Amino acid sequence: MADGEPAEPTEHRAGADGKRRRRYRWVVETIIIIAAAFVLAFLVQQFIIKPYTIPSPSMEPTLETGDRVLVNRLSYHFRSPEVGDVVVFRPPGSESAEPFIKRVVAVAGDTVSVHEGSLYVNGITQVEPYVKEHPIDGELGEVTVNPGCVWVMGDNRNDSSDSRVFGEVPRESIVGVAFAIYWPPGHMGGL
Repeated sequence: MADGEPAEPTEHRAGADGKRRRRYRWVVETIIIIAAAFVLAFLVQQFIIKPYTIPSPSMEPTLETGDRVLVNRLSYHFRSPEVGDVVVFRPPGSESAEPFIKRVVAVAGDTVSVHEGSLYVNGITQVEPYVKEHPIDGELGEVTVNPGCVWVMGDNRNDSSDSRVFGEVPRESIVGVAFAIYWPPGHMGGL
């Protein structure tokens, strides 16, 4: 300090240091909150709810190509898959492939067949208002679904690679059950 210059008041210097500390603390807290939000979002997506984009027309009219759905990854830890569930799964024989999304039409112990353009489960013709078109093309001889597996088919039966192609789906290949469409806004709703 030069002669004749007044000394900086101690309280002014202490106030500036306090502001700096508060600003530093705010920056650190903000970084921690943002990092925690990212970690929480990652954990939720990995273990609870995962978004999934519909890649093909195989689930029309229920789901259109590009629709985005939420998939509950915990549901099957508490209950078994049920007929009517829309599930995301890794197709048998190609675990590295992108997951598929289809509807469960039969569960373990059920018999499934397709003839005369209709789906039969346990010998009963299924009434399926969500199917895009009737009749179903092709024939499928009677198949019994093994324990721990489900039989899946797309709602667009005539344009779907499903259990008629790759067989039953083991429960451990199921990622989760889709429960809601969240995008685009015009399609939002439950499944």
